Amino acid sequence: MNRFSLLYSFLICGLLMLSACNDQKKIEKPKISFSFDDGATQDFPGYKNADWNQLLLGKLAAENVKAVLFVKGKNLDNEAGKTIIKNWNDAGHLIANHTYSHPYFNSKKVSLNRFKQELLKNDSLINKYSNFTKLFRFPYLKEGNTVEKRDGFRKFLKEQNYKTGHVTIDASDWYINQRLVKRLKENPQSDISGYRNYYLKHLFNRAEYYNSLGKELTGRQIHHNILLHHNLTSALFIDDLIKHFKKNGWEIVNAEKAYKDPIYAKTPVTIPAGESLLWALAKQTKKYDSILRYPAEDSRYEKEAMGRLGL
Repeated sequence: MNRFSLLYSFLICGLLMLSACNDQKKIEKPKISFSFDDGATQDFPGYKNADWNQLLLGKLAAENVKAVLFVKGKNLDNEAGKTIIKNWNDAGHLIANHTYSHPYFNSKKVSLNRFKQELLKNDSLINKYSNFTKLFRFPYLKEGNTVEKRDGFRKFLKEQNYKTGHVTIDASDWYINQRLVKRLKENPQSDISGYRNYYLKHLFNRAEYYNSLGKELTGRQIHHNILLHHNLTSALFIDDLIKHFKKNGWEIVNAEKAYKDPIYAKTPVTIPAGESLLWALAKQTKKYDSILRYPAEDSRYEKEAMGRLGL
């Protein structure tokens, strides 16, 4: 083979490799992991607490999904609650910190020192579990309404070797659950298919919105984490939600893997601080105000639509 032929062969190989890389980028799937906030011990109409909790865990296991439970200690600082934490831990899910009593950090009534004590008190409740991880999620995703609060608590997190358990996809599943439970209390035999359909549509819509925002900000498909709650709606519909994401081209990843994405190391400088990590990163650029509402997610955005549907 002469020199020209050799160079030509190398060029063709290089072009083929470049084409393969470009094709890979084109078909890269959006990725999502799951987190569940609070922890609840109450019964719901037709569902004892132990039963719906096990239903939720069983569906996650059937879909081979490992999530993270952000524990609100006050809810689970009892025999039934500790059983829930143990069951989640033993099923291989991460156990993380969501404060003890879920205070609203942006309130003037909640001092920086009180908020620090909330983390420490909850840590003492959950740090014995084998899948405990030092991730902290702010209640209501509010990270401080002053620079002093925001930066003071971020400094405290570092001192305690904690990282923020950011969410990239925020939503209002809690509100759908609230209305579903109200309906079941009125009539335990109610047809709940409408709630299921709204749940799937709402959560997928918010995921698509935040994924578009993420690609705009980073130029890639990040590993998302979606905020859900430990409630009846999750227990009833989580398998349908996972399948819906898969059907629409999303890849499901475990929460532990998702939180290794470098996106979660970013620290937005917005005031008030908080909301979805992607919302905050977009807000600080001052380029996306036309598509950023505040609060980012709330019942006010879903109330009318659910009412029209009779839900």
